Amino acid sequence: MDIDAFQELVQEAVDSLPDEFLQFMENVEVVVQRFPTRRQLAGVGLKSRYSLLGLYEGTPLTERGSTYSLVVPDKITLFQAPITAICATPEEIRQEIQDTVIHELGHHFGIDEERMSELEAERERKRDSL
Repeated sequence: MDIDAFQELVQEAVDSLPDEFLQFMENVEVVVQRFPTRRQLAGVGLKSRYSLLGLYEGTPLTERGSTYSLVVPDKITLFQAPITAICATPEEIRQEIQDTVIHELGHHFGIDEERMSELEAERERKRDSL
């Protein structure tokens, strides 16, 4: 899948978010990179550039205080090569992009990795039961 098609799927995933989530994304940039940088990998304790699908960089909403202002936008990055490497079909890519956007948005809302894993497992169970 080329970068333009991948970016369209990312935009589709963002646009499909409920309005109550979108209202909190005013200062959040969603971008696509082919691979994570070494700095991004090191920041989350990973070594393989295929091991990171997405990354939230910023200050979670739950950690912002009264002095939080005049800051660069938070950033959610989706990594094209790792996502497409684990998917066999365009529909799987679309689903993984949507899942990754939601995962990283959860970090923006202050949800830690452990709780995100619990929520994702619950969502997967519901998806499988349909």
